[in-house]
Amino acid sequence: MADYDTIFIGSGHATWHAAVTLAQAQQNVAIIEEDTIAGTCTNFGCDAKILLDGPFELTEQLKQYQGIGVNTSPTIDWAQLMAYKQQIIQPLAMQMTAIFKQLGITIITGHGELTDTHTVQVDTTKYTADNIVIGTGQRPAKLAIPGADLMHDSRDFLDLPTMPKRLTLIGAGIISLEFANMAVLLGSEVHIIEFADRALPAFYSKHVEKIMAHLQAAGVHFHFGEALSRVTQTATGLLATTKSGLSIVSDDIIAATGRIPNIEHLGLTTVGIETDRHGIIVDDHLRTTVSNIYASGDVISKRLPKLTPTATFESNYIAAQLLGNTAAIDYPVIPSVVFTLPRIAQVGISVETAKSDTEHFHVQELPYGKLLAFQYQNEVDADLQLVFDQANYLVGAAIYGNGAPDLINLLTMLITDHVSANELSHKIFAFPSASVGIIDMLTPLLHHDR
Repeated sequence: MADYDTIFIGSGHATWHAAVTLAQAQQNVAIIEEDTIAGTCTNFGCDAKILLDGPFELTEQLKQYQGIGVNTSPTIDWAQLMAYKQQIIQPLAMQMTAIFKQLGITIITGHGELTDTHTVQVDTTKYTADNIVIGTGQRPAKLAIPGADLMHDSRDFLDLPTMPKRLTLIGAGIISLEFANMAVLLGSEVHIIEFADRALPAFYSKHVEKIMAHLQAAGVHFHFGEALSRVTQTATGLLATTKSGLSIVSDDIIAATGRIPNIEHLGLTTVGIETDRHGIIVDDHLRTTVSNIYASGDVISKRLPKLTPTATFESNYIAAQLLGNTAAIDYPVIPSVVFTLPRIAQVGISVETAKSDTEHFHVQELPYGKLLAFQYQNEVDADLQLVFDQANYLVGAAIYGNGAPDLINLLTMLITDHVSANELSHKIFAFPSASVGIIDMLTPLLHHDR
């Protein structure tokens, strides 16, 4: 008889939701964790980022009222803000640990490695289970260049006691742009070095261009088409040098060139689990090539966005599988947000795809910042691109504006539920909320049932 019904390797969102559900269903469950309980997002990623970002969002929104009632802006003390972050974020792991133990989940500290299809070894102790779920996530990629060890990563940035006066970020993806936005608003000299010819290639190009212009106006320096070749410690700071000869001296350098799956030293080849450079290969039930071993979250090889909500969805799905559901996983549309200032977000069919396939889609632009100026706090350049199929059902959206995170959730529900104008008109929404203005403009554009 196995020690546990299910063992989870990793304790982030990719696993703990399933662990809780199974424990509540009276299964004997264990979680193996070698780092911090509850994983990257809770301790070193999303939660810390959005906490630190909050005051920047508020001060930027106040600027929209300059000259119409607001004439001063508050300042942000990064050291105080960081102390507050530590006060809020540091206890989360302990709180989650207490919840898990209260539910009867066993927590095993250390590195777990498969020794056979039903056994995980931690140090010298072996634990057996009927089913095993791998949710070991990803880690920052490291450039293979001289001086790479002098650079820091996103986890380090979110723990900086003071903001560097000169900051260079490597890569022009989501993490770099979000961090650059905070640093430049604190007065730092900020440079971004990017190998490609543009930032955020997965997002609507015109919205990215607006974000770029906003960041450049704030003082961020972009260097596209540049490959970092070395980092050197000098008397005046860290010297970043590219292959073309570009040289930038900074007080700190943050490497944000992507993330790679944590698949090493797990015993995957020992038991015959297949992987590729994107992670663990799974079928449409999230099973690996070993039928009783599943994978969940960012460690999976997939084209879908590797986001916390996706990992949570997969974790819940695996719990249902282990409790008897036999259906293949069916992902809904997945929204993505970039927490720059302003925000950008998108979901479903992209604007570029729709514009290149006019036989099946059409795009409607809503400059809601101008049309709903006071509702959206005088953010007059806020923009919404709506993608419809030929039956006028909403199938995609892209948003530029500080209201993007909440608006994209509303639009995601309309897309997922295939909502028609008739269904929407039978619902009553709070007024005069900002989103009700969007709903009023959207309703006439939607499919009307006959």
